[in-house]
Amino acid sequence: MQDVGALALLPVVIILVVAVLTRRTLFAMLCGTLVGAVLLGGWGFFDSWIGYFGTAMADETLQWLMLVVVLFGILITLFERSGAVREFAAWAERFVNSRRKSTVLSFLLAIVLFVDDYLNVLTVGTSMKAVTDRYRVPRTELGTIMKLTAAPIAVIVPFSTWALFFAGLLEAQGVTANGSGFGAYLESIPYIFFGWIALAIAALVAFGVFPKLGVLKKDVVRAEATGDVLPAGTSAEERAAEGVLLEPVEVGEFAVSGDDAERAVATAPAANATAVATRAPELAKPRPWNFLVPIAVMIAVTILTEVDVLKGTVAALLVAIVMYTVQRRLKVKAVFEAAFDGVGSMLFVIVLTALAFMVQHMNIDLRLADFVIASTEPVMIGALLPAMVFLVCGVYAYATGSFWDLAAVITPIVIPLALAMDVNPIIAGAAVFSGAALGSTTCLYGDGIILASRSIGIKPLNLMSAILPYAGIAAVLSLVGYLVVGFLGL
Repeated sequence: MQDVGALALLPVVIILVVAVLTRRTLFAMLCGTLVGAVLLGGWGFFDSWIGYFGTAMADETLQWLMLVVVLFGILITLFERSGAVREFAAWAERFVNSRRKSTVLSFLLAIVLFVDDYLNVLTVGTSMKAVTDRYRVPRTELGTIMKLTAAPIAVIVPFSTWALFFAGLLEAQGVTANGSGFGAYLESIPYIFFGWIALAIAALVAFGVFPKLGVLKKDVVRAEATGDVLPAGTSAEERAAEGVLLEPVEVGEFAVSGDDAERAVATAPAANATAVATRAPELAKPRPWNFLVPIAVMIAVTILTEVDVLKGTVAALLVAIVMYTVQRRLKVKAVFEAAFDGVGSMLFVIVLTALAFMVQHMNIDLRLADFVIASTEPVMIGALLPAMVFLVCGVYAYATGSFWDLAAVITPIVIPLALAMDVNPIIAGAAVFSGAALGSTTCLYGDGIILASRSIGIKPLNLMSAILPYAGIAAVLSLVGYLVVGFLGL
């Protein structure tokens, strides 16, 4: 490990600045890893970069995540090729006849899928974007609702991957209630302020009560004026891939280039035209079960296998293949083609995630956590501890894209510190979990944002920019909450 002081922040700063200036997340991540390699390896930065790439690829968490992402990519492609998503959307529209109902249904589906945030964002985005598109809901709004729900609901409901992991951390530090870390986690739930506040804001946004802010406000105005639900600057090829093809329009400042619209139509796959031509008779009696049954199997198997999302995804994939081949929706050859295309559709996510893990490992060796903790120690008193823990964890999680790893590193430091300062360790632990949820909800190169943006067909930077004002409000209110409980000595 190498202690470089404040320079440990440089890779993170470079990533954020380059991403904002170029709007290319992958390029920004590459720049950040190169800067980190220079700090750690000096003139031998190339060998250092290769070494960290190897370390990231050897990370068991990354390998597990890649498997989940690849399998989900195959499952999503099967849903699309079989018409299952389209039929689910047609069925859902029987209950959805307004913009508000489409966003509320998206929020409720995100609540139901509390088991895991990966499963949550991939399923909600895939299934609901066709419904919300019809009512001119920008993809950034759909993404904001589901991301403000995914990690917060997973950290609040005690039967999720997040809850079980954090309960184990509490037990490892000797923090128990009724003889177990799970009991202690149950007691911490009321104090996971970011989770509760983010959920409340997501609900208000879904019901149309909370005002539209920042980037999202512009996207909503443009979508209502032109019907363009994708962010400004989306290329014709990206529009074609998402099936969002625009006719040339002129509506004030939101005019869409005729050339872009024509290119989008021209580059749309021929299969799209066939699907549109045959859609009416097929959807006369939509069968949502072709989508709902695999998803139900995924949730059930995930829960029954001690919240193992990988096993749940495999089970859902097998059920989907059997259903679609038996119904002759897809031939065996078409299943294999969908599998290859599904893997290919996730290559960008895989590369971006691998670079994110490189950044995490570099930050560990640059002692970023030590620098952040040392910077806050001078103002650390008992009453401020919960608020400072939340602030440090939130900033660190956002800066590094490390959430569970963050909790695993910080919890063994925070719990003894809380006990030494006579602070309730359960509240201190809740502050760590809130900070991790904040990072997962907002981090540009975190796996949550990457997967969510993939499921709704937009860039991670567009999604993060839309979420930040809302997550920022939730973070400020959470900080106030921790200040209050800290000074009350709860």
